[in-house]
Amino acid sequence: MLIKIISEQLAIAADKVKNTVELLEGGATVPFIARYRKEATGSLDEVAIGNIKEKYEKLQALLQRRATIIATIEEQGKLTPELKARIDACYDAVELEDIYLPYRPKRRTRATIARERGLEPLADLILQQQVRGVEESARVYINKEVPTVDDAIAGACDIIAERVSEDEAARNTVRHIFQRRGTIVSKVVKGKEADGIKYADYYEWSEPVARVTSHRLLAMMRGEEEGFLRLSIAVDNDDAVDQLSRRFVRRGSTTAQYVQAAVADGFKRLLSPSIENETMGFSKQRADDEAIAVFAENLRQLLLSSPLGQKRVLAIDPGFRTGCKVVVLNEQGALLHHTVIYPHAPQNNREEAACKISKLVKDYRIEAFAIGNGTAGRESEDFVRQLGLSPDIFSVNEDGASVYSASAVAREEFPDEDVTVRGAVSIGRRLIDPLSELVKIEPRSIGVGQYQHSVDQTKLKERLDTVVESCVNLVGVNVNTATKQILTHISGLGPSLAENIVRYRAENGLFRTRRQLLKVPRLGNKAFEQAAGFLRVVGGDELLDSTAVHPESYDIVARMAKDAGVPLERFITDAEVRKGIQLARYVTDKVGMPTLTDIMDALNKRGLDPREQAKAFSFDPNVHEIEDLREGMVLPGLVSNITAFGAFVNIGVHQDGLVHISQLADRFVSSPSDVVKLGQQVMVRVVEVDLKRRRISLSMRGV
Repeated sequence: MLIKIISEQLAIAADKVKNTVELLEGGATVPFIARYRKEATGSLDEVAIGNIKEKYEKLQALLQRRATIIATIEEQGKLTPELKARIDACYDAVELEDIYLPYRPKRRTRATIARERGLEPLADLILQQQVRGVEESARVYINKEVPTVDDAIAGACDIIAERVSEDEAARNTVRHIFQRRGTIVSKVVKGKEADGIKYADYYEWSEPVARVTSHRLLAMMRGEEEGFLRLSIAVDNDDAVDQLSRRFVRRGSTTAQYVQAAVADGFKRLLSPSIENETMGFSKQRADDEAIAVFAENLRQLLLSSPLGQKRVLAIDPGFRTGCKVVVLNEQGALLHHTVIYPHAPQNNREEAACKISKLVKDYRIEAFAIGNGTAGRESEDFVRQLGLSPDIFSVNEDGASVYSASAVAREEFPDEDVTVRGAVSIGRRLIDPLSELVKIEPRSIGVGQYQHSVDQTKLKERLDTVVESCVNLVGVNVNTATKQILTHISGLGPSLAENIVRYRAENGLFRTRRQLLKVPRLGNKAFEQAAGFLRVVGGDELLDSTAVHPESYDIVARMAKDAGVPLERFITDAEVRKGIQLARYVTDKVGMPTLTDIMDALNKRGLDPREQAKAFSFDPNVHEIEDLREGMVLPGLVSNITAFGAFVNIGVHQDGLVHISQLADRFVSSPSDVVKLGQQVMVRVVEVDLKRRRISLSMRGV
């Protein structure tokens, strides 16, 4: 049944879903399934496989919840065969909770007290709306705890009100009203107008719940959390009560007035607050999902941003008063030297700084500069350019570098250096290989999302960890140079095996083959199967170990080479020889064309990094501060962040400008990521400069 539900919800053939679920239950990872089990999944990509995994896990959790609910109701002695059958047939979380609501243990309510006082039969009588003389019937229930007829009727109505609030159809009616016709209303908390000025746009704000955007809702919720705003969802209460009355009230009956009053009370006191909270929760969940999706895509782009490659780098972590921290890294990112220069105010020791930099470039044969884009970044870049040295100059996003520098990972790598040196090293390594360095930082600290502290943190972490895993396995790693941090994200490994690999490598020397990984403590056949294709052994004893061809397919390549009449080495290195291979000859009941095509692609791209190489960039030399900007200026910039409503671009003035989604292209744009990528070099036109609020509006249309 679960397979059928997932298939219908995701519009993926049931057999593909079934095979994918079986692989997942067998311990296979999403990257492995997507790359090496295409025959089983029908070549589903990582996104589709990830969606199947997520749906399956949610349904498994729902099954556990069903079991808990059945056990709870059974303990109460209220589980009928019909009720159990209904629960067993339910695969919707909201519907399941509605079914359970009347049986859920709850705190003592007005209805509970009325039942304790024996008023439930009177409630049944009133709700049947057939009896005449309710007052007379109510007299039977008068006692010390129920002193008057009015008290008896009021207690019975409390019971009816609670029944209305727990009725499934009633809840769905009100749920529909809130979700389809509700309006989210934001108001400023009295007396907080001045302190909460950054939320001024939402002091008197309302819009339909169904149309509120992710970023606006999260902004308002953050304003409420900080105590500046008060949010609510408004609906037409009279219309809601009228719709509920049609279900519960029989017009003209002798007790209609009591039932009508109970319905109105049940809506106002119980049902409306409950569904309002639920609707706000669903809206928040939807906003979280949208924000997390944007964050995840930005992270993917940042992790896969262009590496410079193995070159000697001089990295600068800029600063004014405390100076610029300078480090020299070799081709592998190892620290060779560090110092501090003070080219900016208040010291202004530009001549001494120039001599130090020039000497370092010469002594260490520097091939590139990596300059952090934070405080004093633009000034440091201008200073280095004025030296007229030959190495290319790169502006590097330093978000999260301070987090890394104070982390346990950094302390382990550089126990004898302070945080300033570690931060500069991180900036330089990000230029050499962004992926290898950024995996050391908690993804949430990299700063490429929006409202990342406002969304569901568990869901955010899970999604971002998935992105990191996907990117690391897409690129692959050299098992003889990889750090344990990046090995942790390789399919089938994790922190423990990653550490074992690094320790084994240190004790026994470099790996000569992939098969040698099986000698690593606790790395068994399953882990090897999952990881081997993503680990490369460069310059080892087995030629195919440096490719993305999985060891399970080595015999296929060997047969191809034999059939081509050439040695394996020539078959791997000679693309012309491979062109003569007819892949259809190698199709079996276990190996299909998708795998064979992937094998040939892996051989054709042998040793190639799927990422483009980093390119040097420079800002407009005449623009340094926001005050230098004029409307109509066309300037070079770097895309620094992407949101659902546009893209932020760094134009070198210490304040990123916003290119609204409507200004990204001379056509309709549904998603900013369709047009721009993080770190992309773009040309923008200045549309408006608000010096008071330090806001810059930019456009890419017609540029």
